Amino acid sequence: MRIIRRRIELSKLEGEGWKMLYGRRKTGKTFLVRNFLDYDEFFFVERDGLVRDLKDGSTMTHREFMRLFPRLLKGGKVVVDEFHRLPPGFLDALHAYSGRGELILITSTLWLAKRKLLGTGSPLIGVVEPVRIGLIDEREILVELSREVKGRELIEAATYLREPLLVPLYRPPLREFLADYLSSSGLLIGELVGETFTEEERELTEVYRALMKGIADGKETSTELSSLLYSLGLISKDNPGVLQKYLTTLTDMGILRKIPVTGKRRKKFAYRHSSPLLDLHFYLEAKYAYTELETPREFIRKAIDEKLPRHVEGFIERFLAKAYGLRPVKIELPDLELDVALQGFKRLELVGEVKWKKGIKASEIRRVEEKLSRFKCRRVLVVPDEGALERKPRGIEVLTPEELLEIAEESLETSLAG
Repeated sequence: MRIIRRRIELSKLEGEGWKMLYGRRKTGKTFLVRNFLDYDEFFFVERDGLVRDLKDGSTMTHREFMRLFPRLLKGGKVVVDEFHRLPPGFLDALHAYSGRGELILITSTLWLAKRKLLGTGSPLIGVVEPVRIGLIDEREILVELSREVKGRELIEAATYLREPLLVPLYRPPLREFLADYLSSSGLLIGELVGETFTEEERELTEVYRALMKGIADGKETSTELSSLLYSLGLISKDNPGVLQKYLTTLTDMGILRKIPVTGKRRKKFAYRHSSPLLDLHFYLEAKYAYTELETPREFIRKAIDEKLPRHVEGFIERFLAKAYGLRPVKIELPDLELDVALQGFKRLELVGEVKWKKGIKASEIRRVEEKLSRFKCRRVLVVPDEGALERKPRGIEVLTPEELLEIAEESLETSLAG
């Protein structure tokens, strides 16, 4: 079975003190703790409120667990998975016994992570260290997958296999694998987000889903999204400010990415899906309602071919940003759009274009040269293979999958050593 160890995330969980792992479903929170961390007790809270001891399989009521909890903290490291299912009194117990023993809490529920433990004024701020577990780090997935695949397939597979649930299932070629997976598992993908919200927020689910469909369909700003949701009757007035709490929730949980837009006087942001798999899913929902209506596999395959180059651009952007300690920004100037723009403390440090296709003509290379020549910083062109270039660009560094892998190995080693 293919397993990604996720050493970057594990390094955040080292050391003493209480930790709370949170994030969207199926990002590997429980798997990470059960397989790679040392613990003495592991409890899982079931939907009916029973607490299961995973060491011996026995169950107890939440009242029995609450009586046992103070004694557990004296005996080693304790893990409580899906702890949000316990009654509110458990949060009081956490406050009362803070600082005792070692504790790891795990939750996939947005309202609890945001309001109860991470919200302003929470008595547990400073007591429980929140650790968001999202998708697999770009550098780590590249290094791990390089043992199996190379070249174009490596970059395309790494782009989507940041989604942990795809890791054990993947069989190359990536595009055919994705088409088969989406054809058979579309309903499951939707629940990755749907089950993140509690019954308390079910009435808001349609707002969240409409936002994610809109973003997958190319509407990136709060202004565009506000107009969309107003036209659907999901908000009472066309006002971008109304959407901020929803966009903030999705961003804080790692479901969306928030990217500053530079080049405009008025400060604004662009929103994109963190997960290419979710982006594909919601794009297919927006275009075809593919989980509700019978949709030919050929439609799904064409959507993959259409979306994949953009997803690779996003992967390269985030990968280089992490490798060099920079921040992605979106350049918005007349007649200019960049695939990659990375900013340092005060200025742009790296700009680039991603041409993810088999042949890149000299005329297209010339346009890349003209575009990137406007910036006095490092300039790169990312291609699947140098053989795809009709000629080498002037004054621009060419990065292929082989060079990207070298950057990933060096950056990963440095990150873990630090």
